[in-house]
Amino acid sequence: QVQLVESGGGLVQPGGSLRLSCATSAINLDEYIIGWFRQIPGKERTGREGVSCIRPTDDDTYYRVSVRGRFTISRDNAKSTVYLQMDSLGPEDTAVYYCAAERNEIITPQSLCATGPRNGFWGQGTQVTVSS
Repeated sequence: QVQLVESGGGLVQPGGSLRLSCATSAINLDEYIIGWFRQIPGKERTGREGVSCIRPTDDDTYYRVSVRGRFTISRDNAKSTVYLQMDSLGPEDTAVYYCAAERNEIITPQSLCATGPRNGFWGQGTQVTVSS
């Protein structure tokens, strides 16, 4: 049974950092594209937005414009885990962060981040709150 379990969220002051982890089970990372998405409070009608996505086979990555230079996505195949290092956090980054996985067949990291998984999997989410 495929499972994605996020961890690492919490409360951090503006300018601070957090590292989120997405531990996967029952999937081979080389067969999937993994993405981080977030649901911003008060924007439920617009849905989850793609933050960063990675194709582990060649480390092709995509970042939404607002996080470029601040967030870094990486993976550890041996641990079946994908990370999101978040630096220089601001209140606008406050959200529930989810990881998702979609088979690496006809999609790209950019397309996964744009649309979310169509036939893939979601984790349960982890709360990130940036506040002083």
